[in-house]
Amino acid sequence: MGQIEDLRLFVKTVDSGGIARAAEEMGIAKSAVSRRLAQLEDRYGVRLIDRQPRAWEVTTAGQELYQRAVSMVADADDLDGDFLHVGHTPKGPLSITVAREFGLTFLKSTLFQFVEDHPQIDLLIDFDDRTVDLEAENYDLAVRVTATELKGLNCHRIGTTRHGLFASQGYAKDKGLPQSLDQLSDHSLLHYGGARRATWEFEESGKKRSVSFRPALRSNYGSFLVDAALKDAGIIRLPLFVVEEQATAGRLVPVLEHLKHRDYGIYVVHSANRCLNKRMRMLMDALEQACQLPD
Repeated sequence: MGQIEDLRLFVKTVDSGGIARAAEEMGIAKSAVSRRLAQLEDRYGVRLIDRQPRAWEVTTAGQELYQRAVSMVADADDLDGDFLHVGHTPKGPLSITVAREFGLTFLKSTLFQFVEDHPQIDLLIDFDDRTVDLEAENYDLAVRVTATELKGLNCHRIGTTRHGLFASQGYAKDKGLPQSLDQLSDHSLLHYGGARRATWEFEESGKKRSVSFRPALRSNYGSFLVDAALKDAGIIRLPLFVVEEQATAGRLVPVLEHLKHRDYGIYVVHSANRCLNKRMRMLMDALEQACQLPD
């Protein structure tokens, strides 16, 4: 057996939670699994799994090897998939983490279509806004939306999302709408974020302007703020992809359209140690096509 196959056996053992279950899933004898694990430990000169009669635990060295072995085995499988079966239907695992609001609103239909078009790709999607360690958590790709340009990372900018100010028809009728930026802070403003004192920045006639205020309502969930605005609670500033449905239907109306908002970049990020396989490239292409927004 080669090194990759031994590492594959080790990964399978850890994933299965035991030697007996790994042997059953691989269709080989339990003694063969134990023997090959012992040979792997002899090769590296470390204990990888502490094995007891009714309990076992992956050692620190074993955990480190597991993280690296997962990538090596995946790369080997990707080579076979990309070059031994050229023209065949792509298949295999693909795990991604996506900015929550962006994924659950704008990207949802694209992801549904990707699953429908490629049923043999085992897609795992984690909707989360936290910064993810792609290698440590075994994600292939991350999709992030940020106003800060991502540098020093293996990332590809696939689009831009724009923001706007909106209010409901009911709010406009009852409270009126600001006619200038100076009037904005006199209104109930609904803020995306947790700050008790917020600042919105704009560009007006080529000059940078800002408005500081105490939010009438704040939340880290854009769809909740949209619902609040529809209840006439105040004016929101959110990405257009969050408000598009309600704005198109006329339930939300734009406010101070002449103001320019800071654009946010949409990025796909992957680990420096992770080679892009066909599955990853196909998903990146689908995401980039979806993110080509009209000016």
